Amino acid sequence: MSLTDILSPSDIAAALRDCQAPDSFSPKKFFQISGMSKKSSCQLKEIFRILDNDQSGFIEEDELKYFLQRFECGARVLTASETKTFLATADHDGDGKIGAEGINLFIYR
Repeated sequence: MSLTDILSPSDIAAALRDCQAPDSFSPKKFFQISGMSKKSSCQLKEIFRILDNDQSGFIEEDELKYFLQRFECGARVLTASETKTFLATADHDGDGKIGAEGINLFIYR
């Protein structure tokens, strides 16, 4: 399964266009534009599984900086500031990594 099986390619493209400039990435806005905020918990878990590059059950900081590239190969890497902000917001238990439930909570805030 790929992200485009769950999300519209045009919505993904629009979300990526919105955050092309460095330090312009807003996870909440990205989730809204890409359509992730409208997906069910089950669909979000599948998206999380796809984004979890090493299949560890968590998205760590090293994986998170390449978040946009998981949606499109040519997308930019998140800046250090964007990565840290994203991690701090979605890491609900402070362990330095995001579990599937962290993404769910973050999207629905």
